[in-house]
Amino acid sequence: MIDNLIAFSVRKPLAILAMVGALVVWGLYSLSKLPIDAVPDITNNQVQIITNSPNLGPIEIEKFLTVPIELAMSNIPGLQEIRSISKYGLSSVTIIFNDETDLYWARSQVFERLKLVEQELPKGFGTPFMAPVTTGLGEIYQYIIRPLNQADTSFSSLELRTIQDWVVRKQLLGTQGVAEVSSFGGFKKEYQALIKPDRLKAANVTIDELYKAIAEGNQNTGGAYIERNNRAFIIRGIGLAKDIDDVENIVIKINNDVPVLVKDVADIAIGGSIRYGALTLDGKGEVVGGVIMMQKGENASRVVGNIKEKMAIIQKDLPDGLIIEPFIDREKFVSRTIKTVITNLTEGAIIVIGVLALFLGDWVASLIAASLIPLCMLFAFGLMQQFGVVGNLMSLGALDFGLIVDGSVIIIESVALFVGIGIHHKKRKLTYEERQEAVINAASESKKSVVFGCLIILIVYFPLLTLTGIEGKMFSPMAKTVSFAILGAILLSLTYVPVMCSLLMNTAHNEHSFSEKIIRFLHGKYEPLLYKALRKKYWVLGAITLLLASAAFTFTKLGGEFIPRLDEGDIAIETRLPVGSSLSQTIEVSQRLERAILDSLPDEIDHIVAKIGTSEIPTDPMPLEAMDMILSPKPRENWKRAHTKEELNEHLAKIYAQFPGLTISIQQPIENRFNELLSGSKTDLAFKIYGSDLDKMTALGQQLMQILRGINGAKDIQMQMIGGLPQIKIEYDRKNLALYGITVGQVNDVIQSAFAGKTAGLVYEEDRRYDLVIRLSADERNRADVIRNLLIKDHKGNLVPVKELATITTDIGPTEIRHYHKQRVLQIGANVRGRDIESLVTEADAKIKAQLILPYGYKLEYGGAFENLRKAKERLSIVVPISLAIIFALLFATFGNFKDCLLISTAMPLSSIGGIFALYLRGINFSISAGVGFIALFGVSVLNGIMLVSHFKLLQSQGYTNLNRIVIQGVKDKFRAVIMTTAVAALGFFPMAISHGAGAEVQKPLATVVIGGLVMDGSVIIILPILYVLFTKIKKSKTEIL
Repeated sequence: MIDNLIAFSVRKPLAILAMVGALVVWGLYSLSKLPIDAVPDITNNQVQIITNSPNLGPIEIEKFLTVPIELAMSNIPGLQEIRSISKYGLSSVTIIFNDETDLYWARSQVFERLKLVEQELPKGFGTPFMAPVTTGLGEIYQYIIRPLNQADTSFSSLELRTIQDWVVRKQLLGTQGVAEVSSFGGFKKEYQALIKPDRLKAANVTIDELYKAIAEGNQNTGGAYIERNNRAFIIRGIGLAKDIDDVENIVIKINNDVPVLVKDVADIAIGGSIRYGALTLDGKGEVVGGVIMMQKGENASRVVGNIKEKMAIIQKDLPDGLIIEPFIDREKFVSRTIKTVITNLTEGAIIVIGVLALFLGDWVASLIAASLIPLCMLFAFGLMQQFGVVGNLMSLGALDFGLIVDGSVIIIESVALFVGIGIHHKKRKLTYEERQEAVINAASESKKSVVFGCLIILIVYFPLLTLTGIEGKMFSPMAKTVSFAILGAILLSLTYVPVMCSLLMNTAHNEHSFSEKIIRFLHGKYEPLLYKALRKKYWVLGAITLLLASAAFTFTKLGGEFIPRLDEGDIAIETRLPVGSSLSQTIEVSQRLERAILDSLPDEIDHIVAKIGTSEIPTDPMPLEAMDMILSPKPRENWKRAHTKEELNEHLAKIYAQFPGLTISIQQPIENRFNELLSGSKTDLAFKIYGSDLDKMTALGQQLMQILRGINGAKDIQMQMIGGLPQIKIEYDRKNLALYGITVGQVNDVIQSAFAGKTAGLVYEEDRRYDLVIRLSADERNRADVIRNLLIKDHKGNLVPVKELATITTDIGPTEIRHYHKQRVLQIGANVRGRDIESLVTEADAKIKAQLILPYGYKLEYGGAFENLRKAKERLSIVVPISLAIIFALLFATFGNFKDCLLISTAMPLSSIGGIFALYLRGINFSISAGVGFIALFGVSVLNGIMLVSHFKLLQSQGYTNLNRIVIQGVKDKFRAVIMTTAVAALGFFPMAISHGAGAEVQKPLATVVIGGLVMDGSVIIILPILYVLFTKIKKSKTEIL
């Protein structure tokens, strides 16, 4: 079949060239539609359920909201895990599904169950809703709105927030690819009826009566229509309040024929709602901003481009003196990362073309081989778009053009040989028809090597396709892209390359060319070494065995990590004040921190934005005492006090140490989210203690923190604070409630309305709408006796203060309660600096087992990047041997005996020696990226072994009987091919190995392994001949001598 394909291609060149043209069009179109991002989105299919309940504490949130929702979701097919956070005023339940589950189907299942569970939730405790259809890494653009002159105080926080909500957010929501815009900071505008308790008491009005009056006095209605004079008149009752005066004049009741109006018992004003978050900038005060979330599956670069276009329009609609500027722009990181990938691929392609030209000695042949590079890339882009593979650092970062052109080089070398023989025999250049026949014969003879070689590469990448979970999302796109490119290389090598050879190649090989001189020079240096090695076979093998043992020992000394840490540019510092700190205190500390950092590092840090608490849509809920500080560094060439990111982080840690009582974690924005998705914690490592008693879990957590503090490399150690939240407890006296005929619900309503506030309706201003809320004024809420003196009407109509109905005390209670798999869990987090994560966890595990005793019913688990490294290693330890077994089976099917298969397989451990030592010498930890390098390395090394052993056997079949002569002649014949295959594969990775661009951290281990391994693999032309001589039995001829 392949022979027919080759013959058809050569005899129908226009058809093939037309197909190649179609491939170019398809590839370019697919590239224009291909989603582009910096790194893979590792988010699972997850649905987040949020319930706001401002009047409930963590225990009540857990009991009345979180647990019922968790139980209702437990039987959805495809469910993988459930996580939840119960904190003051908020329940957040995250339902995670397996990768096979369709997200929209999962949301429909969650929606159905939410409708059922709503009936079980206590009335007035909040309505659950689903977060937007985005991903954990969907927060692609975050911005602030501020005065152009930061000293300008003409815009209040309330005005800025109103502009954000009704000008900026409103227009952004129509942008393609945007799922939601969550406002952050400032005060949300609302109309307020600020209750005055003394005036309420004087007018004999309760809070409940005030609420009911406002709610009923702010309504429109319709009365169908009437006919008059052949016309239909619509009847409308206009009762909506249009301004403060309308609200003030709503009647509550009549006392002695005198109407009691709202303004008699409350002050009506425009103010800000109770807020749970804020933004500060550069220590100069508060600003307002937003977090833009991208729809799942969208192209990050394209969406950010759409956002920037819309922002330019929005900027024109803003009042003079205001500007919008981003503080997190994913497109910048994407651009820098993709630039690194493109630069490395381009430089690799240029190097490969140069190597081909150098060793082939024919620019026409070199260009034909090199033309496969863009064509295979376009073929890969087409399939990537079809199979939903996103173009990013991981999917494009392992492409080696040396592997892509190997098949075409085999065809071209064979064609050059056949054409040269034809020219030699005919003493003239070949006609087109003669060239066609020569090309068909040459390609047909080489087809087995091409298909088999590419098949080997595909098989060695197979293990990556078996990875699941987070590690699968990270590395399977890499295997898919390489596989797509190799498939393209097979097809084009058997169709397009023969066509181009028949059209363009018609010269005999020049024995005096520069490439021939290079090959002869290298072979001249090599051949004496082979002679010496054959005479001292056992010494050489002993040295190699010793080297292999050294490499195995060295491998145990390599550190381990899941993936190398990428330098995103920006720095994210999670900062926590003591539990119970107020929002105003956190804002004040954030500004002091910002000023201290900018004063200490003026040449290193450009801007700082602190995100305090929670945004409008609490997809990442933080308490009032917590903040994420986003630091934007200046260009590195301007740095004076630090030269690396690690040094800068150490400087920052020292600045934070000047502020006692703070707990910090220094990371990066995307890394933060990665870690949170991996383990629910924003740190490199997460230790999870499961149990039921919060006090016991806290005590165990303190012991664990003490152990971790004694481990070198464990930094930013922090424990999720369960307790420590100051509370005012109102415990009802049921006897007195019964005596006065007052229900618990009545008292709860009064307390909720007075403090949390209760929405009595809406006030419309043009196309904008604002809540109309009743609550106590800020001054009244802060009075010590205000709760005790709130009044409630009993069954006789008398006013009874709350102090007669309840005991009011202060206490310390839980601040937040986390669940994992529906169990209570306490998390202790730590970052790793100056050490690899695997060795740190190994040491921590030994110390924890020796020093931490867990009571019955309590257990400890590890999470984070280490857990994913462990899972990936476990799976690879199974599938890599399976892949090697498949390769061995293919070799056996080709050579028909175990001896030759084993000889060829020795190339893999030989090449791994170089890869291990290269990692060690460069101080690079073993990671899954390095593991991918070994996978690619094994494929190339096996190909060289196949070439040599195949040719040895060919010479043997041609009558050679002296084994020494067979291997010497065989290596001489295949010297060019082995050197060229090794050189193009190694040098194709060279730009990745020395790159310093964004994302280079992931490519360096891979490239280092391949280059180091292939340098060592050069010894295969020494070791393999020795092994072939030792293990091959053949009757020697007396006339053949070495």
